[in-house]
Amino acid sequence: MLLAEAGADVLRLERAGAWSAVPPGANRDLLNRSRPSVGIDLKRPEAVALVLDLVARADALVEGFRPGVAERLGLGPEECWARNARLVYARMTGWGQDGPLAGRAGHDIDYIAVAGALWPIGREGDAPVPPLNLVGDFGGGGMLLAFGVVAALLETQRSGIGQVVDAAMLDGAASLTTMLHSMWLGGAWQPARGVNLLDTGAPFYEVYETADAGYVAVGALEPQFYAALLEGLGLSEDDVGAQGDRLRWPEAKARVAEIFRTKTRDEWTAVFEGTDACVAPVLAPWEAADHPHNKARRTFVTHGGRPQPGAVPRFSRTAAAVRDAPGPEEALARWGVGEEAFGELTASGVIAGAS
Repeated sequence: MLLAEAGADVLRLERAGAWSAVPPGANRDLLNRSRPSVGIDLKRPEAVALVLDLVARADALVEGFRPGVAERLGLGPEECWARNARLVYARMTGWGQDGPLAGRAGHDIDYIAVAGALWPIGREGDAPVPPLNLVGDFGGGGMLLAFGVVAALLETQRSGIGQVVDAAMLDGAASLTTMLHSMWLGGAWQPARGVNLLDTGAPFYEVYETADAGYVAVGALEPQFYAALLEGLGLSEDDVGAQGDRLRWPEAKARVAEIFRTKTRDEWTAVFEGTDACVAPVLAPWEAADHPHNKARRTFVTHGGRPQPGAVPRFSRTAAAVRDAPGPEEALARWGVGEEAFGELTASGVIAGAS
């Protein structure tokens, strides 16, 4: 999605009827937006030949099979480089291409657990809380894969040869914890959940309930921002202690929580409007598009009649955008598959249509 909306011509080949998180009959999965999708039966040699023909025209190929599957299909790096020596061959897995767990099934929650990224997330005395599937699948997985593809393409422009990008969600999730490791090694992170600076231990970096059962997020880390927070709450350091006084953090949190429960979420938003207290309303995903800042930035767009997050990041000259995707026949025509060949591949069951 990121690559397609940045301007790449991406063709998605998938197993017809593949599992999807989107229920049958629902709108097309938004994650598949901006690029065409073609169903293909890779167990057929004609389908493998088709993919190799596409590879000959491609800058990069992304595959998400378990290690060894692409090679068994005849679509491993060596076979692809025989057709296109400049190809960047990007491999997306949970565990990576090697190691004892490489062949095992898993999901985001498993990868971030082994990476050490799940354990710290949660409140004091509670079990770890899975941060949806944002850390492994998307942050440590898809985004780092896209970064790897672009970095490898840049190198290929200089060397003239392709290479494999081994992007593992486990590795990516571990990389995202680099700052935490630094704090731990420096003695600034305690080996407990919910008692540290960024894990809800600090009263000035926390989520607080409001009078209407809403929430506000507080991130007043710097001293000047902390002072603005106390001013908005009608408190002083005499009431809750110095910002760095960890012994008084539990007491301070209780006092701040009590005050936040006296007004609604929107009332507190108005109180801190225009200040640097780093207080923001906690919006549900379906509320976020209506926030004035998001409206001004067009952070959310409506495409095909469906509201959704817009394309990122933003470029000054070559604008990223959510794009309309052509149907399978038109999409393959762009890649050199003519009308007659498309008809034959469809009739023989090699191409099974779009999912």
